[in-house]
Formats: sequence, C-alpha cells, structure tokens
Amino acid sequence: MSLKVRAILVVVIGTVMGLSLSIGGGLLSDGRAPAEEELAWENARLFAEVMERVKKDYVEPLDDSQLLESAIRGMVSDLDAHSQYLDADEYRDIRISTTGSYSGVGVEVADIDGTIKVITPITGSPAARAGIRSGDEIVAVDGIAVETDHLQDTIGRMRGRAGSRITITVLREGEAIEHEMRREIIRVASVHYETLGPSYGYVRVSQFSETTARELSRGIDAMQEASGGMLAGLILDLRNNPGGVLDSAVDVSDLFLDSGVIVTADGRTNDARFSRSAHRGDVLDGAELVVLVNEGSASASEIVAGALQDHGRAMVIGTGTFGKGLVQTVMPLSQGRALKLTTSRYYTPSGDSIHETGITPDVYVEGTPGYPDMSLSGFVDREQDAQLLEGLNRLQRGDVMHSKAQ
Repeated sequence: MSLKVRAILVVVIGTVMGLSLSIGGGLLSDGRAPAEEELAWENARLFAEVMERVKKDYVEPLDDSQLLESAIRGMVSDLDAHSQYLDADEYRDIRISTTGSYSGVGVEVADIDGTIKVITPITGSPAARAGIRSGDEIVAVDGIAVETDHLQDTIGRMRGRAGSRITITVLREGEAIEHEMRREIIRVASVHYETLGPSYGYVRVSQFSETTARELSRGIDAMQEASGGMLAGLILDLRNNPGGVLDSAVDVSDLFLDSGVIVTADGRTNDARFSRSAHRGDVLDGAELVVLVNEGSASASEIVAGALQDHGRAMVIGTGTFGKGLVQTVMPLSQGRALKLTTSRYYTPSGDSIHETGITPDVYVEGTPGYPDMSLSGFVDREQDAQLLEGLNRLQRGDVMHSKAQ
C-alpha cells in the first residue's frame, strides 16, 4: 500500500471513527459501541483497499484527488436523487440560476444538430449590441475554435470578469463574422408576459430565482397599465418549470393570497422545520387565476400550484406534476465548493406531501407536443396550445374559482 493511500486511510479512519463515536457514544451502557467501532475500522480498510486496486489496475491512470472526489460524489448522490456534491464550477452555475445574474455577453445558446447555435441574444446585452443574431453558429471564442460536443465549456469561456474583452466568431450564411465586445453583468429574466386580448394576461415563469417575484409583479403592473385598469383574469404558466429557490415560490404565491399557510416543511434540524404564510394584499385584487402545469412542473412550481389550489384561489389545468416534495439546502464548502443536501420534506397547506405523487390538476388537459416554447422569448400560440386554450376559455366564461377535480 502506497504512502499516499496510507495517509488517506488514516484520514478516513479518523473521520469514520469520529462519526462512530459520536453516534455510538450513547450506546456504551448496552455494550454496542465496540461493534460500531469494529465496523468503522472494517469500512475504512475496505475503502483503502478498493482505492488501491483502482489506482493500480484501472485502464486509465488516476490520481488520489480524482478518486477522493469521486468517492465524495458517490457518497452524496447515493443519499437520494437530488443531493449532490458541487465543484467550484457547478456551485457557480447554481448561484447564477438562483441569483438571476452573471457576468458575460448575454446570449442564449443550445446544441442543435451538432452545432452551437444562438437561440437569442438578451435584449440590451453586449451580444445584442454587437450584432449577434438568432440562428448564428458560434465557431470560436477569442480565436479558439469551440468543440461542438462541449457546450458547457463554450458557455464558461463566454463568461468572465465584467469589463473584460471577448471576441466571438459566428458563422452566418456561410460567412465567418467576428464580434468584439466587453462582458457585463447580465440579468437573467425568469418571467415572460403578454396580454391575451384587452383584459386577460399571460405570464410564464421558467424557473424560480431570487428576482422572480419582483419580475412577476412588474409584469402584471405593466399589463394592467396597458389594459387601462385591473386585469379580468390571468394565466400563470408553470409548465416545464423545474423549480428553484423555495422563498421565491413563497413570494410568488403571496402575490395572489391574502392570508393562510403557503407551505410547511419538516426535517431533523430546527432550520429545516418551518412554516411560511401569506400577507394581506392580492396583486390581482381577486381577479380570476388559472395555473398551467405538466409533468415538467416540479418542486417550487408545485409549491405555488399546491398553495393556490388548496386555498381555492386558482384553477389548476394540465397534467399531473413531477412530484418533488423535498427541500435542498446548498451549504458552501472550502475552495469554492458546496454540498447540495436534502434537509426537509415540504407539505401543501392541506398537509399533503406531494413527493412522488405530484399535484393533481383540477381540469386534466393533455399537452400538445412542442408547447410551451422552452425559450422565454418564444411566442404564445393561442390556436395550437390545448392547455392554454382551455385556461383562456375558462377565464372568459368566469369558470375558475373553485378547486374540485372534474
């Protein structure tokens, strides 16, 4: 056994022994502690044995840091499907999705048919001002060709310190075009809104970030101003919304509720046990509300749909939701890393856990393939989107203020 692995074994044994003693300390009186201690030593020896075999015989050479990080990832991911060890890059991406901002050029890209295509430049962003267009193919960043099978690497290279220069080369109609710009702080929108006729509004929330409730409130204000008064009804589209920040879901629910519990959570620690309630004030002043959901609506989306449904504030239309009733807490670690750990189960106001069951819609309407458009810049189709059409028809008939399945 190598000296490095011996040193690692000492650390592992110390850690396991510490845990064993903290767990088994209260068991000394009944004689079970020695068995716990023996098991801890045996598991530590097994860990070192496996690590040594992998280092020696695996088809590719691996260093100790790779193996230890893989061990950590395996330990955490084996807890449940949502707990995760995050390296520095992964933690940075989590912070971007929750805070709603990052430093970059402001362009939405995707891997389409083996090429990295621009879906849309964010309005007012450096990319938009430089002339990058939807449909452009990104072929190089700062003169270095992009690898089409490494989308995340390309995204990472376009981000950087605000004020730093960057050159992006795109292919447009067979011609290579270079665009020079400076990176800026980009605010990532999570809300798209538009009016449906003179008195009805539509809002799509793509994810729940720290800015979502403010974006949503401003969007509703803008639609009311454009309509010359209060909206007669609103469609809140949470389809394909994977969730996000729990407090953001609470704030969004609170926009439409005057009182009552929004969500409760139960866990092992004091911080993991809590209840959130609504404050007086309904941004719609009681106007009718429809919530659209599907099997892609999860976590924070289900908190909102469940709260509005349980309080009879909205009619939920669509298909059954994903069923993720677990709360994750992101815990910073050393060197920019973090641990995303499941710490609570949450419950709707009625006391139900939706984990692995989801929210049952009040009105079941099968989804139409392709709707909604996954991009916030995508248009709303009032002719082909069956779930949207059902919601709009219900609003126009004034048939939404109840929550009984039908």
